[in-house]
Amino acid sequence: MFLFSPSCQPLRDRIGGDALHFRKPSIHYRNKGEATLLQRSTERLDIDLLVLPDTNLILIASVIEPLRGANRIAGSELYRWRLLTPDGTPVPTTSHIAIPVEGSFQATIEDRPLFVLASYNWRRSATPALKMQLSQVARHRRIIAGIESGTWLLAEASLLDGLRATVHWEDYEDFALAYPEVRAVKDRFVIDGKRLTTSGSLPTVDLMLEVIRQRQGYSLALEVSRLFRYEQPFFHVDEPLSAASAGLRMHDPRVTQAVHLMEEHIEQPLILTRLARRVGVSARHLQDLFQQSIGAPPHVHYLALRLNAARRKVIETTASFADIAAATGFNSASAFARSYRASFSESPSETRRRLRRRITPSPAPP
Repeated sequence: MFLFSPSCQPLRDRIGGDALHFRKPSIHYRNKGEATLLQRSTERLDIDLLVLPDTNLILIASVIEPLRGANRIAGSELYRWRLLTPDGTPVPTTSHIAIPVEGSFQATIEDRPLFVLASYNWRRSATPALKMQLSQVARHRRIIAGIESGTWLLAEASLLDGLRATVHWEDYEDFALAYPEVRAVKDRFVIDGKRLTTSGSLPTVDLMLEVIRQRQGYSLALEVSRLFRYEQPFFHVDEPLSAASAGLRMHDPRVTQAVHLMEEHIEQPLILTRLARRVGVSARHLQDLFQQSIGAPPHVHYLALRLNAARRKVIETTASFADIAAATGFNSASAFARSYRASFSESPSETRRRLRRRITPSPAPP
């Protein structure tokens, strides 16, 4: 439910215009069993990253940093990852910085998701042995993702036949011609059954935010997106970007105005009709604008803002839950607790107990 664009713009324009916002991506579930990665879950997800030589540092970070951010914000290890290379040696990147890895990629029967990361010169790594390994592990891995040029590797191993897939805009025409059995599209990222593909570094961040949204909910995904604030220099030049909307790129000024009003009225939330009237549109039109701009209706985004504000108070203060509920627009502590649990899969008191256990030092040995 995050940013994608059907257009294929020059790189300088594409990066300049893309910050993180929530839209509907290309997701195609063939059956429920194939979408297990993207089901709501509080269990830790372990992911293998197969990194090929000459991969961009930013591409590696685009996978890891949203997961790290989710762990930090949640205060628990929701995600764990390990980096692998074809031969187990540190992988040289395009920045001439070698990335240490945990070992070599093996054709094991593990079912953890596998992300194949590549940027340049992927053909040097596309050996018959590696393609055979990918074909073998495809029988066991729940998910296999082609990240940027990793899409080429999956296509070479015949793992995308009959499926929709995307690739970096510079390679789209060549890819479509080389693999007619793959349904090449120009989306930022695509999820088709057990296969995930992305078209670049920032679209990869969008994909990881979508994984977080599906597994832990909109509120956590929104908080993680704030860690990746990116705006063009001319955007919001006359006013500071608020903390809650950092990371969101809202193309319609009426949506921007509505979000700012939401942020200003956390304690006493505005009803939809009043919010729409302040913006100068009908309630129905505002709902449509939100769906088109950030991929979520106003009430979902508003609730996420309030819950995130409440969660920060739960974690960072000792205020009572009744006070927190009142400060974030809930009618009662019980109503707040129900919404909190539905969003974060634990109660406010459980959050405080869990984090208190983490920071309480162990007693010194006698």
